This record gives sequence, structure tokens and C-alpha cells, in this order.
Amino acid sequence: MASIAVQLVGFFLGQLGFAGTVVANLLPQWRSTAYMGSNLITATAYMKGLWMECVWHSTGIYQCELYRSLLALPHDLQ
Repeated sequence: MASIAVQLVGFFLGQLGFAGTVVANLLPQWRSTAYMGSNLITATAYMKGLWMECVWHSTGIYQCELYRSLLALPHDLQ
């Protein structure tokens, strides 16, 4: 009976690890930088991931651009 419990725990931990891998690959926050000007209105955050590059402005605008190919990735993400 203990063997079944260990197998179930291993199975669910494997599923949790797989879900974490999928989420980590899809999110664009692999490398984040921020810029804040002399006032809060000009605050900007840049996020780069494996598939897209996103920019967030303090006015609430969030823009993402997909990479056209894997060769278009920055060198540190290739």
C-alpha cells in the first residue's frame, strides 16, 4: 500500500514539474529591466522572453511583439 502512495506522490510531482516548465517557457519575464524618468509618468518596464518582447508603460499600456524566428532572439536568450 505504501508503494502506491509513493507512486501517486511521484506522479503528481511530475505533473507539477511539467506544468511549471510550460509556464516558465511561455512567460515573457526571462529578463526584465525598468526605466523611471524624473516623474512617475515616464516609467517603463521591458520584459524579454523566449517567444516575445513586451513593454509596459506606467499609463497602463502593455505591448508585446513576437519574435519572427529563433535567430531574432537576443544573444543571451539564444
